[in-house]
Amino acid sequence: MSRLFGTDGVRGLANGLLTAELALSLAQAAAVVLGHDQMSAGKRPRAVLARDPRASGEFIGAAVAAGLASAGVDVYDAGVLPTPATAFLIADLGADFGVMISASHNPAPDNGIKFFARGGTKLADDVEDAIEEQLQRDAFRPIGVDVGRIQRFADAEDRYVVHLLGTLPNRLDGLKVVLDCANGAASGCSPQVFTDAGASVTVIGADPDGLNINDGVGSTHMAKLQETVLATGADLGIAHDGDADRCLAVDHEGNVIDGDQIMAVLALAQKAAGELKDNVLVATVMSNLGLKIALREAGITIRETAVGDRYVLEEMRRGNYTLGGEQSGHVIFSEYATTGDGLLTGLQLACQVAKTGKSLQELAGAMTKLPQVMINVKDVDKNRAGIVLAVKAAVAKAEAELGETGRVLLRPSGTEQLVRVMVEAADLATAERICNDLVLVVKTELSL
Repeated sequence: MSRLFGTDGVRGLANGLLTAELALSLAQAAAVVLGHDQMSAGKRPRAVLARDPRASGEFIGAAVAAGLASAGVDVYDAGVLPTPATAFLIADLGADFGVMISASHNPAPDNGIKFFARGGTKLADDVEDAIEEQLQRDAFRPIGVDVGRIQRFADAEDRYVVHLLGTLPNRLDGLKVVLDCANGAASGCSPQVFTDAGASVTVIGADPDGLNINDGVGSTHMAKLQETVLATGADLGIAHDGDADRCLAVDHEGNVIDGDQIMAVLALAQKAAGELKDNVLVATVMSNLGLKIALREAGITIRETAVGDRYVLEEMRRGNYTLGGEQSGHVIFSEYATTGDGLLTGLQLACQVAKTGKSLQELAGAMTKLPQVMINVKDVDKNRAGIVLAVKAAVAKAEAELGETGRVLLRPSGTEQLVRVMVEAADLATAERICNDLVLVVKTELSL
């Protein structure tokens, strides 16, 4: 049987792979594994449950709640909230674990189930494996007073908003901000927290109907935000994805500011304030070389990890680092969060604009993005990508040509039968030429 958990929980087409029956069984299995310590002590574990506004989240959330309660877990149902809010509330409540129902930036027909351990941290691979193993066993079904109870977590959103406001180094008075909430989980709390912080707020993509999440809005569809920033004369725009664990931005001229540029702004600000632990930023191998060059000149070192915010988190914990993230906009502030938080990131970015009096464009200009070309090569044997001599030789030749002015990344996909070929260079023409040459070698040498 293939592994049920992917890179970020269990995700798939709702009522396709992800059925109510699977959700219930998965919740029962997770209750045994994640609630083991409390159960062994004769106590009922407590779990926080939340979801994004997808229509399917209603029945999947109900199935998860039923599975948890039937296995003896007390469930605190927080309703529609961002993923980072769920992680925060687990720690804030002192719950034993939590569950988020969301497929993040995916379209509405998809959904997912993501588990968090005590403290709001993501599960290690061996814990996910233990849950899958428990799925194969008979469900644990207590009776009488030992069954779990389900209650509404009435002040969940307020707790999260107060937490976010408490992270601000300064207010946002006088700042004009456009928020794109992706018709997702941030539709309620993001406008509230930015308004409470003092910003003048224009909101788009904040009318979820269960079917329009990420539909032409949000961090994967930036055009509407760009148009609105220009039309309203805003200082900046902030775009969330469906579950609001990521943030991209738009400057006052409508230019997209990606996760690398956001991390550059925030890392430089933390260093200036003496808050950047060991002057280190944690980022993945996909981050633009321009980020490394800019930060190196500022005396900041980048610790590189594999792609995925879980690997960023692991490295941050290893060195007790304060800031890390991904080009996609997952940015992690270890002082305030255990996962990427799009609202927190947007607030901290806006704080720098308000504090410095500089435009976001000027702040992001501290980093010059190198042209980056990536091609997904399908229908090749990805498992041989790192061992075929001809491929390795082609990569070495490309790296020698680029020298310190660029780089090559050839990476097998973790979820599909393909190899990603990425090249950065000082100019776009060079990046395209070298990338296409490498793609030809990969197709020739690794064809199935």
